[in-house]
Amino acid sequence: MNKVKGLKTKDLLGLRHISEDDLNLILDTAVSMKEVMHRPIRKVPVLLGKNIVTLFYEPSTRTRTSFDVAAKNLSANTTNIALAQSSVQKGETLIDTAKNLEVMGYDGVIMRHNLSGAPHLLAQNIKGAVINAGDGSNEHPTQALLDIFTMKEKKGELKNKKVVIVGDIAHSRVARSNIWGLNKLGAKVVVVAPPTLIPKDAQKMGCEVSYKLEGVIEDADFINVLRLQKERQADGLFPSIEEYHKLYGITSERLKKCKPDILVLHPGPVNRGVELSSEVMDGPYQVILEQVTNGVAVRMAVLFLLLSGKKHRNQ
Repeated sequence: MNKVKGLKTKDLLGLRHISEDDLNLILDTAVSMKEVMHRPIRKVPVLLGKNIVTLFYEPSTRTRTSFDVAAKNLSANTTNIALAQSSVQKGETLIDTAKNLEVMGYDGVIMRHNLSGAPHLLAQNIKGAVINAGDGSNEHPTQALLDIFTMKEKKGELKNKKVVIVGDIAHSRVARSNIWGLNKLGAKVVVVAPPTLIPKDAQKMGCEVSYKLEGVIEDADFINVLRLQKERQADGLFPSIEEYHKLYGITSERLKKCKPDILVLHPGPVNRGVELSSEVMDGPYQVILEQVTNGVAVRMAVLFLLLSGKKHRNQ
């Protein structure tokens, strides 16, 4: 694989402050990485000898496994550490944990944390690359990157394309990263949710706000549906699950009123019958499993660009 220029930073902490050039570099590099995934032998030696640790303080299936597969496809060594298995249970701080891992020879840390800003703190205290795999309700950059990659793969450039993000905007790090990233590419973003699930400063992020689907999704190019994060919510934010599905669930009847080429995305895991009806979940308009595949390609691109040996401008 030919060497490409690296990112302008040693870390990937979010899409809010990433440059448009770096955003496009990741997306372009992911195209090459997806080609690697379709080879008979899905492995290249570009990160041979690199050591990567995934440090997850919250549960994860897709993200952690996707990063693990991505790293191994690039021939890196990986170690997975979950909160219940770490010395955090004995009182060790996040920074002390990371510094101990660094002196063992780890070149990069992929971290998910329940507190917003935790990866940023880590990045300031270790020399290795830090990749944010989701921090509190702040950002989840690689999920947004794979969402955007999937959209571009399906419909080309996103300038002036309309993306409707539906669901628990207030608690969603995925929503924030998508809004920041899509804005940089010129897409029109509309968020839809009950008033209790939309942050007060939503419009300041560069998106339109609506409290109902009707009148919004009919001319949309993409509907990106978010999971209801009940573990982060207070009680009483909406009357009931049934009422939520009635007003905000994506059903085949609603999709009949949309463009014939409408595409439905979801970061997973999906609550069937809540965010999406089973008919939509199993139907022709969703690209959810393609998102999962593209997640590996995007994460391969991020790991390659951060760890393949290119010197960073801020070093």
